[in-house]
Amino acid sequence: MSLLAFGINHKTAPVDIRERVAFAPGKLIDALKDLVTNARIQEVAIVSTCNRTELYCDSGQNVTQGQRDNAIIVDWFREYHKLEKRDIDPYIFLHPDQEAVRHMLRVASGLDSLVLGEPQILGQIKDAYATATEAGTMGGQLDRLFQHTFSVAKQVRTDTAIGASAVSVAFAAVSLSKQIFDAFDKRTALLIGAGETVELAARHLHQSGIGRMIIANRTVENAHTLAQEVGAYAISLPEITNHLAEADIVISSTASPLPVLGKGSVESALKKRKHRPMLMVDIAVPRDIEPEVSDLNDVYLYTVDDLQDIIQEGLRSRQEAAQQAEEIIDTEVSHFMHWLRSLDAVSTIRAMREDAQSQRDIELERAMRLLQSGKDAEQVITEMANRLTNKLIHTPSVQLKKAGYDAREEIFDTARELYDLKGRDL
Repeated sequence: MSLLAFGINHKTAPVDIRERVAFAPGKLIDALKDLVTNARIQEVAIVSTCNRTELYCDSGQNVTQGQRDNAIIVDWFREYHKLEKRDIDPYIFLHPDQEAVRHMLRVASGLDSLVLGEPQILGQIKDAYATATEAGTMGGQLDRLFQHTFSVAKQVRTDTAIGASAVSVAFAAVSLSKQIFDAFDKRTALLIGAGETVELAARHLHQSGIGRMIIANRTVENAHTLAQEVGAYAISLPEITNHLAEADIVISSTASPLPVLGKGSVESALKKRKHRPMLMVDIAVPRDIEPEVSDLNDVYLYTVDDLQDIIQEGLRSRQEAAQQAEEIIDTEVSHFMHWLRSLDAVSTIRAMREDAQSQRDIELERAMRLLQSGKDAEQVITEMANRLTNKLIHTPSVQLKKAGYDAREEIFDTARELYDLKGRDL
């Protein structure tokens, strides 16, 4: 068997190169089939995201042949994307066999991600598995690797805190909200803006089970687009004052040069809320919420600088968890490689068994003929046993004599282990 993981990712290539080798989702199946046909690959899956384009292959060949096949795969990759060697070769990584297994487990566990421990990559690998299965390029051995990968990634998530701590501003804002408020499913969040940070915050809130979400944006169409994805309600910026009193949590990140929320409007909202507390997280620069709002009772106002301590602590926590995850992966790589090596034993055992059964059938047929001709049954059975024994030990005996002639002592040790002869007086 010859496993290979190769491609480019955010560690090896800049974004303009990653863009040139990305596979469009609608063309992945055709690309997989083309690779199997033209590069003589038995099994292959492609993981293609904004941060990585990676191929996981099994050429099913010996090491020497596998090395030649690796070159063919890389050639196919260049030709498919219409790139010259100088354009892509400096950025390509190649991980054979054991290192391919290790790389895949690390990627799926979030250890190779731009944001350490991010969970999205596991879903993307599952999508790659489903696509390869649909294309008919997922064989038994690569299938086993993917299933093992899913299991290990789940174990890493369960046994370590790799994904538990906040490492982004959006995640930190939502984590802070969950620390301050209980009964999250009964809380209302108001998100102001519709950029990437607000979008991430909305998704985190949705996944955390927030009761209700309102999204406000200068362009209502943009607010509607995000709102539909996370089950929220969209409003325009001028409507904020009408809804502010409903919000237990306010997260704001606009590009406005002036504050969108002043002390007066927040004070009015607090009166309508009968001074039930509000958490306000201002992650805009310049700030969206007037600093004087922090003087109001019943308001917890945090800025992007306040969140940095949470993020740094989260990073430290994830780095510690990553060390634990690496230990799990070391063990699981070893387990998978043991399984791979056992496949060689299976084929050898099958060949030995087929040879023994062939010898048995020949001797059994001979014995049946002798019995039918009236020969003594005891004599026929004894002779069959002797002949079969001689045939079964003939080849090993010849090879052992040759090993003795060649002074290959290790062959004798192997024979004693295979036939469980250790400890006998030899």
